[in-house]
Amino acid sequence: MAPECRLAEDRERAVYELHENSESDPGYRRFLTKLAEPLLARMEPGACGLDFGCGPGPALAKMLEEAGLAVALYDPFFYPDDRLLTQRYDFVTCTEVVEHLCQPAEVFQMLDHLLRPGGLLGIMTCFQTDDDRFDNWHYRRDPTHVVFYREYTFDWLAQHYGWDLEIPAKDVVLLRKPV
Repeated sequence: MAPECRLAEDRERAVYELHENSESDPGYRRFLTKLAEPLLARMEPGACGLDFGCGPGPALAKMLEEAGLAVALYDPFFYPDDRLLTQRYDFVTCTEVVEHLCQPAEVFQMLDHLLRPGGLLGIMTCFQTDDDRFDNWHYRRDPTHVVFYREYTFDWLAQHYGWDLEIPAKDVVLLRKPV
């Protein structure tokens, strides 16, 4: 999205505050299992991670903690602790986050630095697949969504960073940093 079309920070935060992403909502938890299950299958108990862009209701972090992982929370609006961005993690999750990035190249570089060797970056975002339907695509109509991804975008990122790429479910990406 062109910078002049983006929402001001206060309006962007107001949109996020309207989201009803409660950690106790069974439907939302079911939605998050698309990323949680493949991530948990690849993590050792006690692994430490970061839920990057967790929003006001960090449901995924709660689910991962219930399964025995340690999860720190970072969100520029709701959990803005920049000290967490100087540490290293076994995994980093970004659920419904990367489409909000105004500077995606810089953020992916930072995410790479946050991962320990062998660490896993788990992303969930709706892939853009059909140019003919883009104008009416519901995902594009969210005023906080400023960038969109295709499967080959993640192929490119994997090659660029030397990550191993896996797509275990629709709109879910796992990227493993080399050891």
